[in-house]
Amino acid sequence: MTYVVTENCIKCKYTDCVDVCPVDCFREGPNFLVIDPDECIDCTLCVAECPAEAIFAEDDVPADQQHCTALNAELAAIWKPIIERKDPPADADDWNGKPDKLPLLER
Repeated sequence: MTYVVTENCIKCKYTDCVDVCPVDCFREGPNFLVIDPDECIDCTLCVAECPAEAIFAEDDVPADQQHCTALNAELAAIWKPIIERKDPPADADDWNGKPDKLPLLER
């Protein structure tokens, strides 16, 4: 089983999760992070660190976010690893918890 970053990360892109990942499985896009399912070791450390509560075990991804499992795999194959924490966007807190952010995803 792997972990999956869901839509609430879009435009929030907090990187607290990156700090605790022992295998550097996060990949960074312009306004979203994903987890490389081939690198994730299921350690669960990132889940508690995500201020947006956007990370779920693959089996626990909410029904309306199931598409994010394939999205993580797709984007992890093309985005570069992020291995250290960065400041979130200035308006990250404004976007946290907003629904239906998929159309805002920048690839």
